Amino acid sequence: MDMETIKKDYSRMNEMQQQAVFCTEGPLLILAGAGSGKTTVLVNRISYILRCGLCNPWQILAITFTNKAARELKERICVSVPEGGDDIWAATFHSVCARILRRFADRIGYTSHFTIYDTDDQRKVMKDILKSMSIDEKILSHRQVLSAISAAKDQMQSPEEMAKEASDKFDSRKISIARAFEQYQTHLKSNNAMDFDDMLLNTVRLFEACPDVLELYQNQFRYIMVDEYQDTNRVQYKFVSMLAAKSRNLCVVGDDDQSIYRFRGATIENILSFEHTFANAKVIRLEQNYRSTKTILNAANDVIVNNKQRKGKTLWTQNEEGDKVTIHTAYDEREEAMFIARTILEKVAQGASFGDVAVLYRMNAQSNAIEYALTRSGIPHRIVGGHRFLDREEIKDMLAYLQVINNPSDGVRLSRIINKPKRAIGDTTIQKIDSIANALGESMYDVIKRAGDYPELSRAAAKLTAFAAMLDGLIEAANSEDYTIAELYDLVLEHTDYKSYLKAEKENADERIENVDELMSNIVNFQEERAEEATLSAFLEDIALQTDLDNLEAGADAVTMMTLHSSKGLEFPIVFIAGMEEGIFPSFQSAYDPDSLNEEHRLAYVGITRAKKKLYLLHTQSRMLFGSTQHNNLSRFCEEISDEYVERTGVKRPNPHITVSESKSSTAAKFDPFALKKSKPSAPAASSSGSFCAGDKVLHKVFGTGLIISAQKMGNDTMLEVSFDKVGTKTLMANFCKMEKI
Repeated sequence: MDMETIKKDYSRMNEMQQQAVFCTEGPLLILAGAGSGKTTVLVNRISYILRCGLCNPWQILAITFTNKAARELKERICVSVPEGGDDIWAATFHSVCARILRRFADRIGYTSHFTIYDTDDQRKVMKDILKSMSIDEKILSHRQVLSAISAAKDQMQSPEEMAKEASDKFDSRKISIARAFEQYQTHLKSNNAMDFDDMLLNTVRLFEACPDVLELYQNQFRYIMVDEYQDTNRVQYKFVSMLAAKSRNLCVVGDDDQSIYRFRGATIENILSFEHTFANAKVIRLEQNYRSTKTILNAANDVIVNNKQRKGKTLWTQNEEGDKVTIHTAYDEREEAMFIARTILEKVAQGASFGDVAVLYRMNAQSNAIEYALTRSGIPHRIVGGHRFLDREEIKDMLAYLQVINNPSDGVRLSRIINKPKRAIGDTTIQKIDSIANALGESMYDVIKRAGDYPELSRAAAKLTAFAAMLDGLIEAANSEDYTIAELYDLVLEHTDYKSYLKAEKENADERIENVDELMSNIVNFQEERAEEATLSAFLEDIALQTDLDNLEAGADAVTMMTLHSSKGLEFPIVFIAGMEEGIFPSFQSAYDPDSLNEEHRLAYVGITRAKKKLYLLHTQSRMLFGSTQHNNLSRFCEEISDEYVERTGVKRPNPHITVSESKSSTAAKFDPFALKKSKPSAPAASSSGSFCAGDKVLHKVFGTGLIISAQKMGNDTMLEVSFDKVGTKTLMANFCKMEKI
């Protein structure tokens, strides 16, 4: 079949989509706007490459950011290309790197059975390290240290390089972090373990240290495609660049307007500078949206145009005009939540399903009032980011057994299970084992097996060697290849008698046992999906790389609640975005950082473009958050949407454009006359700075300058409502506010 005949099979796609499919050679940036069919383009581009005979299926690498997206891509490719479609490498960055490292980890000092540490594992290790360094958690927390280490790994910085940089700047705090970083990496290596950042970084270092390995994969992957390229960090960019250096057939798909993960290390510069980084690169823009109504799309365009950090494009659609965007103002967060619940019930009564609805918010703390209202109204709902099945204590225990069987050097998981069920092996004994192992440069497991050789372990030697004997038997079973993963799991349950332990020691024992049994379902499903590739290592790797979104049940008839960050890549007929207020969205911190404010604009754009048919933007006049009452101004993102696309409901807000300050700053607070109508006649307030009255200009040590708009006597104190120039209206008590008149 000739090329022109093949091309006719793609005529159902729009012109720009066809251009992206047919452009197969050289670097290509596909700027794919929200809802523009980027997955369709990726699938058809792969199909076209294979139908034209340009390479074999296994010579194509398609990288995504979630396992769910990878599965969807693979399924659609297999439908489009029945023969060989399953041989394509379609996976996440971490999964691709894990596959490479399982084969060549020995080249950089690991075994192929290395463990992947999750967040809990990292925290436990770092807490122990900081304790050994006599560092007070209140002065330098383990979370802060781990965050700094992750940022360093994103920049490909070693502990030694961090230490030198800190020393040159006489930064004692950074010097301590660098010391902890060094000990952390030493612990990981001795435990044959990697964290998520290591998996990417170690693959790049493998390529740098072993040119033959790099050449092997450069020759294999003739065509490389990367989805969500705007979310890549420096290490991911390096990884992709090294792989594509030989063929130069690198196609990246992304949207600079949806780059919202800077806090995770994502570098928007990767997509903004693509055509400058890769010589002779071509750029194709996909601007036709197939998801949203014209009104919703116009609202999104009105917001994103205010982002100063973008390549520029304007989405358009042939869809219907659609309903106007509703901006609803409620009295407080409870009324906001009840409005959401009432509206959902109305929509369902009109024929919608609960599964059609998403409620989005800037921070998880906002979900409390909303969840309460949905529960009271009998509305089924699910929260993305809640307590995952895999995070339950009993599941982590059982997985720890499997992980130690797979990698006996894993001291973190070994410490978790050594006394579960109880074997009278206390923390003191575990600490002695750890100390001996560190002194000898051996694993804790090796020390336990020879416990009788160490006088300090003599009292516990019999218990320890019995534990080691049990593990030896399970490890032998795993290595024999006579048992499936499911059969091995049954052996673990039998030899540990873990279910009896739950019955004797734990509340809700029946529920916990059901969870332990349910893990078997995960194992059986994995075996059925992977067939001959269903090894214990592969199963544990699959579990380690799962996210909340990977487990989001498709088609469930329940309202979905999630943060705006979690919503990217999803779509719903009806979307509510709660807390559209200055100080919440955009966040207070972003108001003073242009880069952060640009990202908040992108986050608003992402939220708006999740909606297909109807969008509600919600704001309150008074909000209780973190135990404090706030009176925030309407979000600038709402103000940026043209009136022709908006209908306003709820509490009236008279003339919200009157400003308190004469400052020309874009973050100036806006005066809300409604607050004056609610207040009682002002009364003077005694304080260390003298009496406060409505109309006084004041200076606060934290919030800056402002104007008192009401003062209400309350016992021996006075409650002040102060409209600050930069942070909006705050409610303060005069005797404790540390504020002075100016």
